Amino acid sequence: MQIHNPIMYREGSGMELLVVLEQLVQLVRPVGGLSSAASSTLSRLGRAGPQRMTELAQAQRISQPGMTQLVTRMEREGLVRRTTSTSDRRGVLVEATEAGLDLWARMRAERADVLQELLDRLDPQDQTTISAALPVLTQLVESAYDDDQPTTSATPR
Repeated sequence: MQIHNPIMYREGSGMELLVVLEQLVQLVRPVGGLSSAASSTLSRLGRAGPQRMTELAQAQRISQPGMTQLVTRMEREGLVRRTTSTSDRRGVLVEATEAGLDLWARMRAERADVLQELLDRLDPQDQTTISAALPVLTQLVESAYDDDQPTTSATPR
């Protein structure tokens, strides 16, 4: 698909990468079930383990009250639970339940299957090119986590 609207698209590798990533996200977005905010939060908990509510809100770039409401809904659905922090009895951690982790694993597998189907449409040389770019893209993502206090625009989701 070509982007023809000059207002929506301008040249530059950052913008070009953004456009492609936005389109890929649309293609692999979970269908039905969870909202994108809930899916993203569950994904973070699945990858990083239990988190304080404040950490989750900051990482997801939503307000603390918004994260509290989201966690409450996800708790009712049996996807997460709140636990007491072992290091600070006053602190509350949010962690994915077994049901939440199972759902996250299924969603990841479905999205991976969609991506694999798309990759399979490419010729082998293009598949190799994408595979060769993965370590650099991983480094790009990890660099956003390197700072203790990332800027708002670089805060990972």
